[in-house]
Amino acid sequence: MSKFDGNDPIPGDAESVDAIKTIIVPRSRDMGGFEVRRVLPASGHRMVGPFIFFDHLGPAEFISGQGIDVRPHPHIGLATVTYLFEGHMVHKDSLGSDMQINPGDINLMAAGRGIVHSERSAAEDRHQLSSMAGIQSWVALPKSLEESAPSFSHHTKAKLPLIEDDGTSVRVVMGNLYGSSAPVETFSETFYGDVAMQPGARLPMDGGHEERGIYIVDGSIEVAGETHEAGRLLVLHPRENATVTAITPARLMVLGGEPMDGPRHIWWNFVSSSKERIEQAKEEWRTGRFDVVPGDEEEFIPLP
Repeated sequence: MSKFDGNDPIPGDAESVDAIKTIIVPRSRDMGGFEVRRVLPASGHRMVGPFIFFDHLGPAEFISGQGIDVRPHPHIGLATVTYLFEGHMVHKDSLGSDMQINPGDINLMAAGRGIVHSERSAAEDRHQLSSMAGIQSWVALPKSLEESAPSFSHHTKAKLPLIEDDGTSVRVVMGNLYGSSAPVETFSETFYGDVAMQPGARLPMDGGHEERGIYIVDGSIEVAGETHEAGRLLVLHPRENATVTAITPARLMVLGGEPMDGPRHIWWNFVSSSKERIEQAKEEWRTGRFDVVPGDEEEFIPLP
């Protein structure tokens, strides 16, 4: 058991109390039988640290014979980070990776100069009533890695550090949090954690990271005397200390890191510091110059 050390806001100090810079309300989208809440990019706030895309998937229920089928599609210039709360998903990509992700595991796919992948419900879930919920996020790659070789790695829940103290638990998904580091590769200064809190529990968010966000998955919390409900991303002021207090049982994703080394352009599944590189990727997908996904060659998502 480790203790969450941190500095509380100072009574009477307006800057230390007014910790929240922006509140982002996700946009809901129907993805054919399940709901996705698109958190990032948002109008007026495109990134938090390296996180340029953040989707809350579900929760959704599927009857026998149904599930999620995201057909093969391409990426450049980013790394996808898939983390499930419920259900199972099978990832296949053009490197030959074929991996089922279970709740609490991490799939990390670095697209670099280009990769193609598909994500589909696991066969075991298609034969019964099943549920799916989780977070899919993208982190933008630094300019020096945008054209690197693509890669894929899988990390089980058991290998991700768990910190517990006084009604709060934090599973470190990426980077370093509260003195513990995840074995998952990062490409710039990044932190990402799954937090569970009991009513009255507290979590300090110190100012050690330049950009920080708190996404409320479930429950309600209080920050600086204000209550915030599920389905909100609270973006904190740079370098300001804050303390989260759970009003109800709550689940949060905390995320952030250092600002990227310049602006990023995002179009469909492509992220790059160069608009010209995105145009090139469009043409490469349109003309079939990306690699195929072994074992999932029959379908693909056309260029919009």
